[in-house]
Amino acid sequence: MDTLLLWDKDLFLWLNNLGTPQFDAFWMALTDKKNTIAFYVLLTAICSKWLGWKNTLWLLLTIALLITFTDQITNAFKNGFQRLRPCHEESLDGLMRLVKSSCGGKYGYFSGHASNSFAIATLFVTLFAKRFRIVRILFIVAALVAYSRIYIGVHYPLDVLSGALFGTFAGWMFAKIYLKFIPNPI
Repeated sequence: MDTLLLWDKDLFLWLNNLGTPQFDAFWMALTDKKNTIAFYVLLTAICSKWLGWKNTLWLLLTIALLITFTDQITNAFKNGFQRLRPCHEESLDGLMRLVKSSCGGKYGYFSGHASNSFAIATLFVTLFAKRFRIVRILFIVAALVAYSRIYIGVHYPLDVLSGALFGTFAGWMFAKIYLKFIPNPI
């Protein structure tokens, strides 16, 4: 396990130090929850055209429950594992770039941004990819949001990967629940 965590730290330093000040604003905008929320609100509004108001309300409820679920599980893992974020790790002082003005909470395993991004992407892809293939691009958006957490210096790659895997599972599970109640949303 120690070897895995050492590799994770080394990979973090390599990826984090690839960043340059010219791209910092882009990655900060990408990691900002307000931008991600606005993107998915717009996507839901577009989908509402085909879903109708009743199915859209069910989708909004599903999204709210999904985000609540992923946030709660993420916090349980952070408090349970108590792995320091890289920006709180004294041994990394001077070796990493902290782009964000603050580090965030003390613990980082696993990433809530990665978890939520992949959960929402998986939900939309599971529900709508048969009809709209382009929706699969949401996995690229989720991956960029997840990577932004490494770029700005607040999560290790293993935090992000674990969050992405958990989010994918949670999104798939909530999509299946949604489809039990709304078998043919569009």
